[in-house]
Amino acid sequence: MSADTKRAAAPEPNYITANYGIKSWLLTTDHKRIGLLYLISISVFFFIGGAFAVLIRMELLTPEGDLVDSETYNKLFTQHGLIMIFFFLVPSIPAVLGNFLLPIMLGAKDLAFPRINLLSWYVYTVGGLVTLYATATGGVDTGWTFYTPYSSTYANTQVMYTAVGVFITGFSSILTGLNFIVTTHKMRAPGLTWFRLPLFVWAQYATSLIMVLGTPVLAITILLVALERGLGIGIFDPKLGGDPLLFQHLFWFYSHPAVYIMILPGMGVISEVISCFARKRVFGYGFIAFSSLAIAVLGFLVWGHHMFTSGQSVYAGLVFSFLTMVVAIPSAVKVFNWIATLYKGSISFETPMLYALGFIGLFTIGGLTGIFLGTLALDVHVHDTYFVVAHFHYVMVGGMVMAYLAGIHFWWPKITGRMYPETIAKFAAVVIFIGFNLTFFPQFLLGYVGMPRRYHAYPEEFQVLNVMSTAGASILGIGYLIPMGYLVWSLWWGKVAAANPWRAKGLEWEVPSPPPTFNFDQTPVVTEEAYAYAADDSFVETEAAKPPTYPSDPKVGADS
Repeated sequence: MSADTKRAAAPEPNYITANYGIKSWLLTTDHKRIGLLYLISISVFFFIGGAFAVLIRMELLTPEGDLVDSETYNKLFTQHGLIMIFFFLVPSIPAVLGNFLLPIMLGAKDLAFPRINLLSWYVYTVGGLVTLYATATGGVDTGWTFYTPYSSTYANTQVMYTAVGVFITGFSSILTGLNFIVTTHKMRAPGLTWFRLPLFVWAQYATSLIMVLGTPVLAITILLVALERGLGIGIFDPKLGGDPLLFQHLFWFYSHPAVYIMILPGMGVISEVISCFARKRVFGYGFIAFSSLAIAVLGFLVWGHHMFTSGQSVYAGLVFSFLTMVVAIPSAVKVFNWIATLYKGSISFETPMLYALGFIGLFTIGGLTGIFLGTLALDVHVHDTYFVVAHFHYVMVGGMVMAYLAGIHFWWPKITGRMYPETIAKFAAVVIFIGFNLTFFPQFLLGYVGMPRRYHAYPEEFQVLNVMSTAGASILGIGYLIPMGYLVWSLWWGKVAAANPWRAKGLEWEVPSPPPTFNFDQTPVVTEEAYAYAADDSFVETEAAKPPTYPSDPKVGADS
């Protein structure tokens, strides 16, 4: 029997079957396994944060504060924001899909620093556990923004533990960003030039730059809060000689770029999905690639539009308002180019495509309302109202979460080697889209007519819109539970996936599903441009591959 015949009879074990036991997962350096560890951890935090959202919407069903008191309500929206932003939105796509796919897309066997990659997951987990401890032992009521001097001096809740948890978790982002930057620079396959990179890689690269440059600012800011709170050093509290606006400048200098940490990876996902299911090369590839870098740079220059009502100079407000309009241009470039890609494409409405189209619509609404908030005169009137809440959720939930679900469904056959039930998946996508709009569109109206956010009681005239929002949240919650059910079901009973069930382009579709432990037997050589779909190509799902067989020795292909 020849060597080739032996390989056909007993292919290399994949990353799931290479080792047995929990220890092999907790000590793994395989980027794919680490991505799955992140997937499990992030999913847990998503549903914890979602539980707080359920309690918030239940409280707002009636005008009276009859479910929880004001202090408990403050803790609910604070914990919801903290967990969803720092433990789900920021790490979700980079830590899960980025970890799993980036090396394969680049033709590498792993990330540049595999052990640091594993360390980043442990750091994330430790930070999350510290934050959950703070939640379980009293919670924190400062809002996710930790505004001083309340957070640094006066709050009687678990500010220190929460701050420590967020501080620790920030290092996970820094380590991940550093790993992605070095891997992209140093480990690309021969022929994979910068302008042959998938746009998903461009998005991860731009996001990593923001992580590495911006996250230390947040870490320093949280450290200063801890010093003032613990040692009484006057930094932010005016009674101690500090300046509370200094905190806002430092916090928003990180936190507005953090919006792009959340949304840029999702934009990379949408570029991959749109191109695949329109069977066309992405229109204006270079413009989309450079727009990601433009967003990363300009995102650091617009933090002051969060402070129009803080008393900053009117001239500074004008500058920040102008820059806010400028930073919208790269995002608009992406939206227009995605639409141009769809034009005359051979479009197939598979589940990932439904989520991608939902992303475009919802993100566009979120982006346009962001221009409203970037206008000084209008922002003064809708600042700290539900208009801001709706805008933020249209960008983050309507945008980033839709993109995350698009990516999970698009690469699920590659990650697991199994297909999910397409009909149920499409139904869930429609339910999520309807539930989302019913939840958050009424909040634009609430904010416009003057309902402030972060209040657990409100005038009776706002009740109808709040009931609509709570009803939508119920539908949205069911929509999120459905994918969890059928994706877990597919792990055992889903149809076995082919190596390339979508007939997509990219190196990740050239390896088996799921990929072998070390991705490639030989380093691939790239000879074509990105998204090289034929002009007459159309999407037809390929037949599922036969279930692979593996050697009986579990040590074969073990982690290095």
